[in-house]
Amino acid sequence: MCAPFLFIVVSLLLSSPFSSSTLLRITKGLSLSVEKPNNVLISANRVFSSGFYPVGKNAYCFAIWYSQSLDDGSYTVVWMANRDQPVNGRRSKLSVLKTGNIILTDADRLIVWATETTTTSLVQLELYDTGNLVLHTLEGKILWQSFNSPTDTLLPLQPLTKNTMLVSSRSQSNYSSGFYKLYIDGDNVLRLQFDGLEISSFYWPNPWLQPWELGRSTYNNSRIAVLDPSGHFKSSDNLKFSAADLGTGPKRRLTVDVDGNIRLYSLNEKLRAWVVTWQAKSNPCTIHGICGPNSVCTYHRKGGRRCNCILGFKMKNQRDWSYGCEPYFNLLCNEEAVFIKLPHVDFYGQDLAYFPNQTFERCKEKCSQNCNCKGFQFKYDRTNGYYLCYTKALLLDGYRSEGFEETMYIKLPKSNLSSYDKPSQEFRLDCSQQVTTPLYRNYKQQQENSTVKFMLWFACGCGGVEIIGFLLVSYVLYRNRQGSHATENGYLQVGTGFTKFTYAELKQATSNFSIEIGRGGSGVVYKGTLSDNRVAAIKRLTEANQGEEEFLAEVSTIGRLNHMNLIETWGYCVEGKHRLLVYEYMEHGSLAENITSNMLDWKKRFEIALGTAKGLAYLHEECLEWVLHCDVKPQNILLDSNYQPKVADFGLSKLFNRGSIGNSSFSRIRGTRGYMAPDWVFNLPITSKVDVYSYGVVMLEMITGRSPTGTVHAMDDNGGMEQRRLVTWVRKKMHETTGNGSWIEEIIGTAMDGEYDKNKMELLVRVALQCAEEDKNTRPTMSKVVEMLLDHENDEFEKSFIPCIIDACDSLKFEYLVEE
Repeated sequence: MCAPFLFIVVSLLLSSPFSSSTLLRITKGLSLSVEKPNNVLISANRVFSSGFYPVGKNAYCFAIWYSQSLDDGSYTVVWMANRDQPVNGRRSKLSVLKTGNIILTDADRLIVWATETTTTSLVQLELYDTGNLVLHTLEGKILWQSFNSPTDTLLPLQPLTKNTMLVSSRSQSNYSSGFYKLYIDGDNVLRLQFDGLEISSFYWPNPWLQPWELGRSTYNNSRIAVLDPSGHFKSSDNLKFSAADLGTGPKRRLTVDVDGNIRLYSLNEKLRAWVVTWQAKSNPCTIHGICGPNSVCTYHRKGGRRCNCILGFKMKNQRDWSYGCEPYFNLLCNEEAVFIKLPHVDFYGQDLAYFPNQTFERCKEKCSQNCNCKGFQFKYDRTNGYYLCYTKALLLDGYRSEGFEETMYIKLPKSNLSSYDKPSQEFRLDCSQQVTTPLYRNYKQQQENSTVKFMLWFACGCGGVEIIGFLLVSYVLYRNRQGSHATENGYLQVGTGFTKFTYAELKQATSNFSIEIGRGGSGVVYKGTLSDNRVAAIKRLTEANQGEEEFLAEVSTIGRLNHMNLIETWGYCVEGKHRLLVYEYMEHGSLAENITSNMLDWKKRFEIALGTAKGLAYLHEECLEWVLHCDVKPQNILLDSNYQPKVADFGLSKLFNRGSIGNSSFSRIRGTRGYMAPDWVFNLPITSKVDVYSYGVVMLEMITGRSPTGTVHAMDDNGGMEQRRLVTWVRKKMHETTGNGSWIEEIIGTAMDGEYDKNKMELLVRVALQCAEEDKNTRPTMSKVVEMLLDHENDEFEKSFIPCIIDACDSLKFEYLVEE
């Protein structure tokens, strides 16, 4: 009786995606084997892969990496499950157990890593387009995700929270945990820490300054930091920075490198190489532990970092600079000592004592009489007009700079005085040999009775086949019920503070909806103050007949959108027929309120054009689902306190899966007269090009100060007056005066008072006219618009890249060796 059903199960297995070399997901009872290197999980967009990654001889870690190899053939790893405990290259596997737990077993005997999750529901392990490896139920509940346990890299949309940290790798080829950590400290400040072999210390932000002196804030309780896809990083302590190539498009990663520096990288697709677009420390010698104890770091922009042992010291480990230097001598407590002068050198911290208003001889005497004193710094205090004396217990974080006026004196035994005339020894790492670290495993053989084992398998055979068949059929029926991206909504709600409000809460926040600040086709917007004192814009939707399931599905998509040029959605309310959305409040209102204001100079207008384009490009091409705005107009472009634009009123217009956008359909025409593309009128398929058209019209209105819903009076060929639409009028002005350079002056709005960059304004008008073409096929994509607006800055852009200098023994190959 088992045979026919067994044939059906085998057929299902052969026809399922698990039979291919790359998988989209795995479910309960299935495994990935280290002995099948091509059998990996891959994201739907094929950007990320996950599987067993080789880290040495017969040594593997379960990892996530970028699928595209670099120019040198290597791959960029962004996450590892077992970075400090590689597994055997034979019989090791990652398994999704029927209990809902994921385990990584070494040689099928030793569990080295597990998610420690349990559930009775059907689950699947899936690699999302964001690079997040997620274990979730078919109902969408997330049980575990790699984003919550990062290694050394933060990907766009991955939150760094109070419960997570980034830890550097030990070296370029050794992925095990290194000495540098990035995390949000107990005082709510994002910090870099050196956690070395003997001592630990903070070195970023500058430890001698208070957080508020650097613009940081300790008064926050959210403790979260996020890098968005456009290259903008923001932390809850007010730390903000951006990539030099800010904008949608490039693949990015934020990594704590092996040298202790944080760097933001963008992938150059043509060169197949990562380029540094931001870094925390411009001078690597200010990174603690970089050269080890008893050494001095010197940095030259062209030559990079150099490490030298202090006179009387020698390198401790020829292959690893972090061990620093050790003395040739053994200085006894009562032994006569001499002091060697090191000008322009400082050793940070580790002061035994501080003595103000001292002479050199008294300072020298204090160090001589203290057996624990390794040297002293003698420094002139210009403020008080006397010398300061700092005696040192340890010689750590040595740094030489011609800009230092300080002088350091090192304590050495007088008996070795003749050897101190030699120049200090420069670190020269020995990279000639490969470093192999054996990892010995004591695998215990399990004693099993073969007869009992056979009978057990036979007894469970038919029943097991039926259970497996039921699970497989259930998977085939349910795997498409929930989109892979809907499950990520729970994480993004945590990352963005997305909250479900009650109707009573929002009614109270708006004083019974009494302060109206905006009105549109989809609803009325009110100003309100939430219970945590945040000022919010609360939109009351008029489409009250929308079903709760449909509304929540669309709201979940809005919650997953995260871009600096999109209005931030804080929450929602769905009760009965009430549908409300809660947004951040914009101080300067909408673009419509500011078009004729002289507060918007040409620079601000150009930035508004660029920022709006970036926000729309993200909606169309970068977010988890394609979102068509369908109502781009000045009223839906809001301006923050710095007049930076944020596109609003998106998400409830039309959502598309990436594969189905060509088959778009709308039940009714959407948009606002004057800004609507002709595609609506001629009943053409609606694509993202309708937003492109509207964007072009808005930009022309912003430049000219003229509304597209009105008429422009122009002189016709016979000297009479005729009425023209805004787009037609601008295009005719440009063609009539081509060559004499005066057309931009004729159309520019009076709000700019004649002060503007003619080249930039002309570029913006040409781009806007191309967007507002009648034929949708001739309109550019929004990402192309961003590219065109940034084109004039290409030269400056190339110069803005920060050189990446990691002074390391790059040819040194570190490998683990796991015994078979």
